[in-house]
Amino acid sequence: MQKKKQKPKSDSVRPTARKEKTAEPTANQFVKELTALKTKADLEKNSRFLHNGSKANLCLGVRMGKIFETAKKYKNMPLEEIAVLIKNPYYEIRMGAVSILDFLARDKKSDEKFKKRLFDLYIKNHKHINNWDLVDRSAGHVIGRFLFDKSREPLYKLARSKNPMERRTAIVSTSYFIMNKDPNETFRIAEILKDDRDETVQKAVGSWVREAGKKDKPRLLDFLNRHSATLPRITLRAAIERLDAKEKEFYLRSNKN
Repeated sequence: MQKKKQKPKSDSVRPTARKEKTAEPTANQFVKELTALKTKADLEKNSRFLHNGSKANLCLGVRMGKIFETAKKYKNMPLEEIAVLIKNPYYEIRMGAVSILDFLARDKKSDEKFKKRLFDLYIKNHKHINNWDLVDRSAGHVIGRFLFDKSREPLYKLARSKNPMERRTAIVSTSYFIMNKDPNETFRIAEILKDDRDETVQKAVGSWVREAGKKDKPRLLDFLNRHSATLPRITLRAAIERLDAKEKEFYLRSNKN
């Protein structure tokens, strides 16, 4: 009599493994994680740094290194969630948001279409990028890198804005051009901003023409020869910082401000 084949026991059968989709990080998760890192000492330090009691610049009290570390962990956050972060009233949260944008703009996996979305998000939400270091943390790659092989007209629109942080973005974005041996745009935008009344813009103009001058010193000296007499003192001092002592003395004496 033929024996019936026994069915394998249920625990001897390996079930087919299912790949579960990893949940995308959210703005709420980022805020919760960053808030857990706040300290009283960093709150006092950041509050003094911002010296702005408006509701648009509230402080959590998280040090920069921790913000950057957390932002790097959230690189896979959807752009819609980053947009939520960038509107947050807390300074450190917004710093986290622009840091994520910067990491994404630098990422070799980001294609042109995606970089355009980063660019658009930054420009659309610029009113929330309201401190000089928020601009400096992200404009070079999010704006400058994207525009490097395209029309630079958006920079001139920013340079003529009534918003000083947008004007600062115009000059700071050219850092990517300078890195790639193209200092021309820096000097052209400096011509527009050379008489700016906002100190954060004045300092940026001086600092960026100084850096552009490392690539093209004759162009820097030409800029100084034409404008040193009327440049804001802050701009001039930043621009001549790397010149020799005699050159510094010459331009400082020529300045009427």
